[in-house]
Amino acid sequence: MNVGVIVFPGSNCDRDVAYVTRDLLQQPTRLIWHEDSDLGDVDLVVVPGGFSYGDYLRCGAIARFSPALQATIRHGERGGLVLGICNGFQILTEAGLLPGALVRNRDLHFICDRVPLRVERTDLPWSQGYSPQQVITLPIAHGEGCYYADADTLKSLEDNHQVVFRYCTATGDVTPDSNPNGSVDNIAGICNPAGNILGMMPHPERAADAMLHNTDGMGLFQSVVASLLVAA
Repeated sequence: MNVGVIVFPGSNCDRDVAYVTRDLLQQPTRLIWHEDSDLGDVDLVVVPGGFSYGDYLRCGAIARFSPALQATIRHGERGGLVLGICNGFQILTEAGLLPGALVRNRDLHFICDRVPLRVERTDLPWSQGYSPQQVITLPIAHGEGCYYADADTLKSLEDNHQVVFRYCTATGDVTPDSNPNGSVDNIAGICNPAGNILGMMPHPERAADAMLHNTDGMGLFQSVVASLLVAA
């Protein structure tokens, strides 16, 4: 599996992702500068967390126009795998690769915490390593992580089973109290209808190394590796 990690001015999770894919999973990985329009022969493009272009205007509003992101859009439209994490999720919605928007957290505070998530789908390249309705714990760190979409978009997401992760309690119950940022329907991560593009606010790359005493996020990266090996 060849992995490309986009690097914007202000990215701060690009090396974390590369550490997981290159050092822990031993997959060829390269960092792609935001001005580079050539992604090469990558199988997976990761748009990482951070503060692309300083988060001026709206989060992700400038990054969507970068040459590397335009190439990522073409990669995704061809069926290539694209993963947007935190700021990367914001960028994917700004670029129109995923529906909805990420807005200010419900209480207008930056949140840095660890939260339980319920895995809603296990038939995707991103989640096949998990069990149905499995509860995992991942870190979050965002000020604009509240997922919003209008009623028609939400119905489409539910009808097409595009919700991949939801905020929940430690026992898997989806409740208002288990929603850290006010996201509609406790949505923490969604995919496009084809399932090859995933956006999520929690950080799986920050829960992938056994030294951190939490490897719940490693299942996502291992799922992608396994799915590409099968496809090959």
